[in-house]
Amino acid sequence: MQLKIETLSKTGGRKANEDACGYCTIAEITCCILSDGLGGHEGGATASRLSVEHVLEAFKKFPQCSIDNIKSLMCVGNDAVLNGQINNPRLSSMRTTAVILMIDSKQNKACWGNIGDSRLYCFRNGRVLQQTKDHSVSQMMVDAGYLKPEMIRSAPGRNQLYAAMGDNSRFEYETISEPFTVCEGDVFLLCSDGLWEHVEENEMERLLQNANSASDWLKMLEAEVLKCENVGQDNYSAVIVWCVDSDEATKIIADN
Repeated sequence: MQLKIETLSKTGGRKANEDACGYCTIAEITCCILSDGLGGHEGGATASRLSVEHVLEAFKKFPQCSIDNIKSLMCVGNDAVLNGQINNPRLSSMRTTAVILMIDSKQNKACWGNIGDSRLYCFRNGRVLQQTKDHSVSQMMVDAGYLKPEMIRSAPGRNQLYAAMGDNSRFEYETISEPFTVCEGDVFLLCSDGLWEHVEENEMERLLQNANSASDWLKMLEAEVLKCENVGQDNYSAVIVWCVDSDEATKIIADN
């Protein structure tokens, strides 16, 4: 299996981009991370950058696709933000969300974890198969039955988080319970709330079924976000991982 990866991170209607994302591949193991910073433009941007940089550096030193390693990388990201607060007290309130995905393309397995309201989706045959849960007040209301799931995007206080990197009293991340078996044709999407709040899951599926590649789908998703036309529109970021078999990947390269 081979992975085709596309990334996007835009300011939207804001003055600065507090999102950050990146990925790294060592042999057959790939690590992707996306973070959405909180705490003001400078603080949010610093927090997300620190989490991405330090997580990827730690992965390079220990490139293993396992749930334990996801947990370790979550702690690395949190420590990086906490140390950043110590080194610059002016940024003591900075926090960031994070979603981390690792895929072993030789063993065909994936592990992931998240904190905050940046999400991971896994699509199979064009449909959502897996989706992370937000660590937000509105998600708690959905879980408790006080709010319908379809209302989560418009609920009052939707942006109120109860967990984030950079706050040890609320450092409550989650990981998948066991390694996930990846199939050829699976597609992963890591995204900040600036993207998913404007593109509902059924629309993600519809666009994916009409896309021929990761880059095609990413352009379609961004077009949906840009329909918002809201001056206060949030930053929006995404990492797409397109899982293809080796023969198909070779054909794509030859055709290009």
